[in-house]
Amino acid sequence: MKYIISIFSALAIAVILVVFGVTGGSAPSTEVEYLRIHIRANSNSEADQAVKYLVKDAVVEALIPILSDIHSKEEAEKTMEANFPYIESVANAVLKEQGFFYTAHAKINNEYFPTRTYEMKEGDLTLAEGYYDALILELGSGTGNNWWCVVYPAFCFTETKNFDNIVYISKIWEILKNVSR
Repeated sequence: MKYIISIFSALAIAVILVVFGVTGGSAPSTEVEYLRIHIRANSNSEADQAVKYLVKDAVVEALIPILSDIHSKEEAEKTMEANFPYIESVANAVLKEQGFFYTAHAKINNEYFPTRTYEMKEGDLTLAEGYYDALILELGSGTGNNWWCVVYPAFCFTETKNFDNIVYISKIWEILKNVSR
């Protein structure tokens, strides 16, 4: 009986991985399944780069509850677009608090991303180079180095400094985690 359950569990995991295009270390089945996030610093000055990471932390924290019940890339895009003013206000509050006079601008755009592997507790995820739709948050001129990750599925929004209070918002990882138990 245990053997049959193990086979069923392995098959269920394989089906989930194929359906969602999540295969540790390999490319996704299609680029349209992902909505990325790209936060561009005003410049490459030390101050602009440092504030970019403060903005990133605040925006990620603000997006966690917003992304907690998203079920498709299209829903993620619509939700991000509806929240552009909120996302910009979160970023602008950090910029103002840190003494910067430029502001943030949010948009969705289709842009080129190089291959990137995300290391996660559940296993690595590699997204192939190519064009992806992305939430772009430009700080000031947006010409400096940037930080980028994935909004949907929300792989980059599961990290926390308080590991006793981890918020998992990726339904895929929740399913995988529960199936493997």
